[in-house]
Amino acid sequence: MARAFLFVLDSFGIGGGPDAAAFGDLGADTLGHIAEFCAAGAADRPGLRAGPLRLPNMSALGLLHAARAATGRFPPGMDVPQRVFGVHGAASEVSRGKDTPSGHWEIAGTPVTFDWGYFPDEGDAFEPELVEAICAATGVPGILGNCHASGTEIIDRLGAEHIRTGRPICYTSSDSVFQVAAHESHFGLDRLFAFCETVRAILDERPGGRIGRVIARPFVGETPRDFRRTGNRRDYSVPPPEPTLLDRLTAAGRTVHAVGKIGDIFAHQGIGRLVKASGNAALFDATLKVMDEAADGDLVFTNFVDFDMLYGHRRDVPGYAAALEAFDRRLPEVDRKLKPGDIVILTADHGCDPTWRGTDHTRERVPIMSFGPGIRSRMLETRKTFADIGESVAAHLGIPPGPHGRSFL
Repeated sequence: MARAFLFVLDSFGIGGGPDAAAFGDLGADTLGHIAEFCAAGAADRPGLRAGPLRLPNMSALGLLHAARAATGRFPPGMDVPQRVFGVHGAASEVSRGKDTPSGHWEIAGTPVTFDWGYFPDEGDAFEPELVEAICAATGVPGILGNCHASGTEIIDRLGAEHIRTGRPICYTSSDSVFQVAAHESHFGLDRLFAFCETVRAILDERPGGRIGRVIARPFVGETPRDFRRTGNRRDYSVPPPEPTLLDRLTAAGRTVHAVGKIGDIFAHQGIGRLVKASGNAALFDATLKVMDEAADGDLVFTNFVDFDMLYGHRRDVPGYAAALEAFDRRLPEVDRKLKPGDIVILTADHGCDPTWRGTDHTRERVPIMSFGPGIRSRMLETRKTFADIGESVAAHLGIPPGPHGRSFL
């Protein structure tokens, strides 16, 4: 029996979203624009590093050919390999949203066909009745923020007042989220988690569209100069609307090893084992350890969050480039762990073009790079849905197909 390893490079879009215009993202291209900025050098762009983007291992797995399939061109300045290995191509998203749950659920065979609920982007984000209900249920004297904001910016702006008043910082974004920033020691980490659980329950009873996630954003430090978000983030998601690949594998007696924030994204449904780690390097280390422990028939599912959280949302082009190169350098460590019958799939859940306007996700196609012992090299036609990824895992692991995608194996 085989094993499967599904790795999501959070936000690593490759451009070309066929419906990008409907999301205000026509022309967004995370990989292409990072490559373009790196190739242009740093002479007239302070803070940008010089030299082209170098991803030799992912390029050999078909990344650049997937990007050309998505956009019609190779990313600027990158070396195109003469020989490409594994199964590779691009996939379009059909879910009605460009956020983390939508992308991951669709990857796992369950596209989002309903409309998410969103908060207003002007004026107060949360209506007075909602704020009053939250304060009454949690005992806080009030909230700060109540607006659309960047998570790092709002902590810098309101963190000191939060410490002084005990009021949590509540904000949202263009995604379907209610985010809560609070100090780990002054407010308390367990208290922050309990607060977010209460907010989740209140939102679930609220009429209107579903709010996808309540996100706990703990931070430390005493002044804006040293405020820093920690790795103790926790997401409280609504559950997927129907069984996902994870549920189907669990029902078949297989173990799903969820590394990083995968458990939170799926509301802990269909998860057999939860492995937490903070930061891409630690997530990679944890994944390698789980690869040694996974049994035949298991799925190891990892989200590498730094690409999105630290670099995409913060519009940090050189940081994103360096993180991609660091990830690429470690891919041979994955290859050395593989046994006969294993398969690895590298993909993404959406884009977050660090050169794009604003600080939000971007609607893009994502790469598919699949390899393993005995996997024949070939270029895929562009897949119409991310669900084909999950159905390929299902086919590889020998469980019945789901209703929304088609295996490319």
